Amino acid sequence: MDNNTLVVAYDKQGSVYASRLWWMLKATGHANVRVLDGGLDAWNGPIGTIPRKPSPASQAIEAMPYVGLVLADAVSENLQTQKSVVMDARANDRFHGQNETLDPVAGHIPGAINRFFKDNLSATAFKAPEQLYKDFVDFLGPLKASDVIHQCGSGVTACHNLLAMEIAGLKGSRLYAGSWSEWCADPQRPVET
Repeated sequence: MDNNTLVVAYDKQGSVYASRLWWMLKATGHANVRVLDGGLDAWNGPIGTIPRKPSPASQAIEAMPYVGLVLADAVSENLQTQKSVVMDARANDRFHGQNETLDPVAGHIPGAINRFFKDNLSATAFKAPEQLYKDFVDFLGPLKASDVIHQCGSGVTACHNLLAMEIAGLKGSRLYAGSWSEWCADPQRPVET
């Protein structure tokens, strides 16, 4: 496999995990990646049954920085500058500090806005690009895609919102992969409920 190999990511969870793999590959320079919208249930082509033997990479794999990755220090700095908006992909109750079952601290990053990732779906597939565009433009108002930093609980469903914005033609948003789990692990960081 090399950087030109087509990678198709899919899952049975409305593309939640597939969108994370999509982001990881794109962010490290592998542009030829797609998400199979709707998962295997949406696929109408042949499916192989014999596993292929992995082959070694044809070229050395170099460590690459993640393009579009935002670290906790930048999110902290943004609390002061407010140059960007943090979009939290968690369910509304977790965002508001209710029903927190995964992290030791409930709440959200101060100033964050909440858009539940499941709002991107119609059943198990993404809404039409035109509908996603309208939804995000209505939600963000005058903000540009490049003004958005996505986060969630652990950086997975945030990728779903990021991919939905890309599908809508709203490119340039970024990801805080550490998300709420990293943020709330430091008691010095502020929390809002």
